[in-house]
Amino acid sequence: MMTTMMRRIAALPLVRSLHHGPPTAPSVGLVGAPFSKGQPRPGVELGPGRIRGAGLVDLLKEQGCSVKDFGDLEFEAFPDDPPVGGVKNPRAVGSATCRLSRALQAVKQEGLTALTLGGDHSLALGSVLGHSAAVGDLSVVWVDAHADINTPQTSGSGNLHGQPVSFLLRELQGKIPSLPNFSWVQPCLQASYLVYIGLRDVDPGEHFLLKDLGVKFFSMSEVDLLGIGRVMEETSDYLHSRVKRPIHLSFDVDAIDPSVTPATGTPVRGGLSLREGLFITESLHQTGLLSAVDLVEVNPLRAESEAGLNSTVETAVDLIRSCFGWRREGNHAHDYQLP
Repeated sequence: MMTTMMRRIAALPLVRSLHHGPPTAPSVGLVGAPFSKGQPRPGVELGPGRIRGAGLVDLLKEQGCSVKDFGDLEFEAFPDDPPVGGVKNPRAVGSATCRLSRALQAVKQEGLTALTLGGDHSLALGSVLGHSAAVGDLSVVWVDAHADINTPQTSGSGNLHGQPVSFLLRELQGKIPSLPNFSWVQPCLQASYLVYIGLRDVDPGEHFLLKDLGVKFFSMSEVDLLGIGRVMEETSDYLHSRVKRPIHLSFDVDAIDPSVTPATGTPVRGGLSLREGLFITESLHQTGLLSAVDLVEVNPLRAESEAGLNSTVETAVDLIRSCFGWRREGNHAHDYQLP
């Protein structure tokens, strides 16, 4: 006769392991992108420095990664950058993302796993395009409170950090107007190879586009319903059921609940826990396909306390380390021997 506990265990959904054997410790190419013109709040350009200052490079090396730090990119200033078609700072964003695209191509051409420290999320336009230019077709996992898929016509704010996905998608090429310094942009991503996790603040036009294009997404409602283990199982199955492409992870720190990461520009309550965030990054590392990572939108000037800033930065560091092999169960080198 089954006990009550046995019945409960039997009723739990079967979740297949996402682990396919431990990938080797990656060689990391680190690029800082201290850029803020994709949104209106000062301070996000300070994010790369604070994340580096928390000891990121040494921690990555301690867990067995080799790290080549390419330093921080320098971006051209555009003191005269009026809106075009409602889009704010197009010249600055177009120039900066082009610069980042070239930097990402150089990182990938050296055979490194690319890590971009932002800066605001408009930068993903450059990192994804540069990644794709170097390696070909990609899968993209976008972890964010926001969908960032507004077109210039649907955006209520005109801020480009809410629009990069629309510029990346081949299916939306006809919806994108000509903008200064954007002539280099060529869509590189199919909607069927895009997955969102953590959505909870989505504009009406964005919601229409997600449904119309059939984009796979897990809002926080789905995360609550399914649990993060099932979400990552379905993400893995969805991306790998066809051609297994290199994965680009674009992680906005505001995907995590602001009780943990308050130092960000557009916090939204009810987000991912730190544990859920780490499970996402652990799972993607274990696929062996993670080829580039963005960690963006840490804004030190938005913290109301030093404790809030430290929590945000430490969370960013932990998420990055987890992308590159750090696991909460512990780690040891493959050639470790007891003394």
